[in-house]
Amino acid sequence: MRTIVSDAAIHWGQVAKEVADRVVRPLATKYDRLQEYPWEIQKELAAAGLFGVWIPKAYGGHGAGIVALCKVVEELSRACPGVGVMYAVNALGSFPMIIAGTEAQKERFLPPIAKGEKLIAFCLSEKFAGSDAGGMRTRAIKEGDDWVIRGEKKWTTNGGAADLYTVFAVTDPESKSRRISAFMVEKGMPGFSIGKIEDKMGIRAVPVVETHFNGVRVGDSHLLGGKAGMGFVHSMQTLDWARPGVAAQAVGLAQGALDYALLYATKRNQFGAPISSFQMIQEMLADMSAKVDAARWLVYAAASAVDEGDSHVTKLAAECKYFATEVAMEVSTKAVQIFGGYGYMRDYPIEKFMRDAKITQIYEGANQIQKLVIARNLIKEAQHLDHLMKYIPTEVHCDYPA
Repeated sequence: MRTIVSDAAIHWGQVAKEVADRVVRPLATKYDRLQEYPWEIQKELAAAGLFGVWIPKAYGGHGAGIVALCKVVEELSRACPGVGVMYAVNALGSFPMIIAGTEAQKERFLPPIAKGEKLIAFCLSEKFAGSDAGGMRTRAIKEGDDWVIRGEKKWTTNGGAADLYTVFAVTDPESKSRRISAFMVEKGMPGFSIGKIEDKMGIRAVPVVETHFNGVRVGDSHLLGGKAGMGFVHSMQTLDWARPGVAAQAVGLAQGALDYALLYATKRNQFGAPISSFQMIQEMLADMSAKVDAARWLVYAAASAVDEGDSHVTKLAAECKYFATEVAMEVSTKAVQIFGGYGYMRDYPIEKFMRDAKITQIYEGANQIQKLVIARNLIKEAQHLDHLMKYIPTEVHCDYPA
């Protein structure tokens, strides 16, 4: 597998950086306090063409790939992690369509997303089915020519702002492998409503809500791929594609926190010298920088694996999501420490990074789940290591008598 940051990825990263510096950073505090969707930022992102980055050219996008998506998310998150996820969740919502949609579905739904004219959300998690997505209770029952969806989803990011919702529901409760299907639900459909709006610790610029489906009727034209029973498979592949984006959010967040910590350390004087001259501070900065760079290149490796169709993408996606989000939490916490008492105050920008960091360890698969995914894939790979057995003493394999 090659790790490639293409010219297109570099270009779109530079476009995102310009928008982030000009628009996002000046408004980050405003929307964190208001906890409202930042429509003025969304319009700037759309005007810059950023919503088309990951969408194939055939459907109105730029076809720049997942590495380019990660570069954009990183730059936006460096200015405001909430805006980073507000943007990236549109990729999460549209990936199932790109992966499995019919040609008619792609032609209908993807072009307005690419233009930023319509936003999309991803409805998988429920109150009693978070990490265990297969345990969902939302049902879709065939009645005549329609599918009727009943149930509710929890933690729908972009909910309320979005025009389209990729909704996963049980269509065959007796099946083990073909239990779940995915549907496209449009805002305004009878029976669809927004429930509780969550009051969050961080990423407050993007809404997270409950979505309710009280007898929403859709035809086969809204059944993703036109075939029932493939929803779980498509949701897992979607998460493989999307986890590098979460990791990119974490990298941008960590870099943004490091930027502020480094600036503050060179300007803050104590005992007659800038605190950056103290070895303990230098040790913190060096550790933060090394881990941010390591996380960044792991993200690029995983994103490249998606772009290239690498068969080991599941493990890489889990590794980058786990490692980068742990780094984001650690780096933002150390940045607060470097700021000292000022770091704890809302007048300063750094405490927001720490609040925003925590959710990255939880959503799109809690990090404990990522470790399980990594370990299971490692164990599968162990079968290729049998040639090393000749170097292990045979007594290791013997059972000792009771």
